[in-house]
Amino acid sequence: MDKFSFLGNSEIEFIDGLYQSYKKDPNSVEESWQKFFQGFDFASEKFPSKTQTVAPGTVPAESMSKEFNVINLIQAFRQRGHLFTKTNPVRTRRKYFPTLDIENFDLSQADMETVFQAGNELGIGPSKLKDILEHLQETYCRSIGVEYLYLRTPDKIKWLQNKMETSKNLPNFTDEQRKHIYYHLKLAVGFENFIHKKFVGQKRFSLEGTETLIPALDALIEKGAQLGVEEFIFGMSHRGRLNVLANILEKPYENIFKEFVGEEFEDDIALGDVKYHLGYGNTVKTDDGNEVKLHLTPNPSHLETVGAVVEGISRSKIDNDYQGNENKLVPIVIHGDAAIAGQGIVYETVQMADLQAYKTGGTIHLVVNNQIGFTTNYLDARSSTYCTDVAKVTRCPVFHVNGDDVEALIYTITLAMEYRQEFKTDVFIDILSYRKYGHNEGDEPRFTQPLLYDQIAKHKNPRDIYGDFLISRGIYQTENLKELTTEFNNLLNEKFELSKQIEKLYIQPFLEENYKGIRYSKAEDFLETPAFKTEKSKLLQLADKITTLPEDIQFFKKVGKLMADRKKMIKEDRLDWAMGELLAYASLLDEGHGVRISGQDSERGTFSHRHASLTIHDSAQKYFPLKHISEKQAPCHIYNSHLSEYAVLGFEYGYALAHPSGLTIWEAQFGDFHNVAQAVIDQYISAAEDKWGIKNGLVLFLPHGYEGQGAEHSSSRIERFLTLCANNNMQVINPTTPANHYHALRRQVKRDIRIPLICFTPKSLLRHPDCVSTLDDLAEGKFQEVINDTNVIAEEVSRVVFCSGKIYYDLLARKNELNAQDVALVRIEQLYPFPQKQVDEVLAKYPKALLHLWVQEEPENMGPWQFINYNIKNVDLVPIARLASGSPATGLSKIHNIGQNEIIRKVFRRCDCERELKYCGLQCVVGSSKEDIHRQHEYFQDQKSKLLM
Repeated sequence: MDKFSFLGNSEIEFIDGLYQSYKKDPNSVEESWQKFFQGFDFASEKFPSKTQTVAPGTVPAESMSKEFNVINLIQAFRQRGHLFTKTNPVRTRRKYFPTLDIENFDLSQADMETVFQAGNELGIGPSKLKDILEHLQETYCRSIGVEYLYLRTPDKIKWLQNKMETSKNLPNFTDEQRKHIYYHLKLAVGFENFIHKKFVGQKRFSLEGTETLIPALDALIEKGAQLGVEEFIFGMSHRGRLNVLANILEKPYENIFKEFVGEEFEDDIALGDVKYHLGYGNTVKTDDGNEVKLHLTPNPSHLETVGAVVEGISRSKIDNDYQGNENKLVPIVIHGDAAIAGQGIVYETVQMADLQAYKTGGTIHLVVNNQIGFTTNYLDARSSTYCTDVAKVTRCPVFHVNGDDVEALIYTITLAMEYRQEFKTDVFIDILSYRKYGHNEGDEPRFTQPLLYDQIAKHKNPRDIYGDFLISRGIYQTENLKELTTEFNNLLNEKFELSKQIEKLYIQPFLEENYKGIRYSKAEDFLETPAFKTEKSKLLQLADKITTLPEDIQFFKKVGKLMADRKKMIKEDRLDWAMGELLAYASLLDEGHGVRISGQDSERGTFSHRHASLTIHDSAQKYFPLKHISEKQAPCHIYNSHLSEYAVLGFEYGYALAHPSGLTIWEAQFGDFHNVAQAVIDQYISAAEDKWGIKNGLVLFLPHGYEGQGAEHSSSRIERFLTLCANNNMQVINPTTPANHYHALRRQVKRDIRIPLICFTPKSLLRHPDCVSTLDDLAEGKFQEVINDTNVIAEEVSRVVFCSGKIYYDLLARKNELNAQDVALVRIEQLYPFPQKQVDEVLAKYPKALLHLWVQEEPENMGPWQFINYNIKNVDLVPIARLASGSPATGLSKIHNIGQNEIIRKVFRRCDCERELKYCGLQCVVGSSKEDIHRQHEYFQDQKSKLLM
């Protein structure tokens, strides 16, 4: 373990050398050593050694050795004191060796009355060893244990030492403050007791055992407000959530009680959710009269997913509501001990803390440490010493606090708040406590933890423990506390009766104040996209801005060619995918809509198409053309993320949630990378509106397409997203032109609805010569849900081929080669909400079509086929796809090419009944013989169902 103070490792010879330097010039050594040597000289003069004669200017060896034994003792308490604390309220903690006994430092009981100058190191001046030892025990080994010496910034270490050692980590509250603390304990304990009696056996995931969390959060908010904080964003799982909602965010008790017995939600919510997953927001007043905004983020049962979402919401608000001022908003994440130790997303999220793209100025992490996960003992739940050891990834201080000692916890949490505001880093507080019941109130914990729950059954709750303390101090009498408890219970009874008058449950839309003017969508919103036009002259102006570089900056030599090629595109009016995309961003920025993109390689683009950032020659600095459109443009942020999908997608979902007026995009390096972020997709992106009434306009870019590169990275798993689609909860598109991509991005923020957009983006098409659009396509067009074939003779079309995405260009090449104007290639650009109206219009144009095909690159059990077949019901569709498979694609490019060619061949196979190059649609997928074809061709329309069997 790192030791950043020389005091812990010093050799006597080295110290003597410092002393000699000090004698020559006191300013030649650090201030702390100056004070030490001043005290040492004073002691040497007043109490000269009686056992030996010492030459002038020489430190007595025995005295020097003893002094530094004490210094080593001090350093050991700072470093290892947390292992010897009294922080566990219901268990005897494990034994660690070596101990902090003085004998391990070459000190003995005979030294206890000796005065040591080492006391200066603690700020208590020259002191007897017994007093130094008592001071260390109080500071580091009572109800608070601290891990902090691994910090690599001396200022942080010194700040913590000054705060903790001068106060001995002991709070000093007035009687009035203690009454205030008891008030919040009364609320926390009384609330749980009331629910336990009124709603017997119902799940609530109670806070019982850690009720001190409530006065601690109250103190955190009070302290934060004093330090300039205007808003807190909370994230927590279900344990204690109802208590926090009621007693911190001040959600009306009657609303919570109704959620235990309610039968129907108000109409805006399709399905709703269980009460201990719901979010809430409120503005509360502190004791000092400050108004503070509090938001508790909705959370699914995927316990730690919400942490990343909280960070995204916080960063979004810091960027857009507080102009980058991290002092104004603080994220608070409340973990369970088993979850913080066991869930990989915690590590991914913690790694964001100091990254430019994701930092929020420090998060306060609180761990409700039940010492058990579901039914699993903590010894089986982790290998690390502490559940909070992930904090050491970013070298954040960790406090371990006895959950029964409410004053110690409040002292710690206010210290953490000060530290966060001072140093803008995370702080972790591990609240060692217990869980009074099983994982939920219906579980019997004694099946698996009989010894622990024997102890818990005998243990007083934190309110009564603190009440006894207040009675011992003469602050309250027993009768006073009984009266307070009765009064609160009477209030809860009144609220319970009031809850019976509520007819339907109301779920407050999360962050509803950010969504003024934005409504829930209706089915008719998806019948056809309106046009959101930009003048062609404006597009030309924007194109010039993003392709013109400052002359006084030298760039990597290939950048010049890149810009020249883009200027040429504009001149020739053939815009590729990158130009269409960049002009979408530029136009939105120019119109006041912020743009944020993050993902692995998002600045350049995985396939080197975007080049949104340009590296300055011989420098690590970057130039972003999109940031230099105009003086009044909206902010543009494009970041390369760390190698994480789960946490980054959660973060960007949170960012989009708090900033509906901007365009927020998460880009997967390859489309199937979303596999490891599936919980965010399942629990937030697809379900949040139905569960919690949440609107969100996040965009996912998922590169998709079969180019013979193997099973990984070919498929973005379109079928998974389509399986999750219902009630217009998402938009799933697979655009095939730069213009359609351009319009899809613009409509995402131009409409007055917000729905997640899943966009399957191309790979090989990024440079395909036919995948181009004109400026008129951008300026005058709009998003096309379906693109019909314009190179057909409608009355001769015998075959309608539906497809989506990149395979269109493979089909188009073969069609052009054959000049097959009786085959209509129809692109379904928006898979969901399914564009039934446009599809029906296309079908009506080809009344003589003999066969309708769905063509896809993916295996038949994957891709959109099953979804398309379900939605296109008024014709019989025949699928052309790879054979069903457990793997998305082959690993051999030759086999891939054979399969791809076979798909194209089947679509355009010549009909055996005709001499000329015409296509009636009767080919191998029909399964008919030549004789069947000749005999039944004339009656095909009537007997098509038989032929397709």
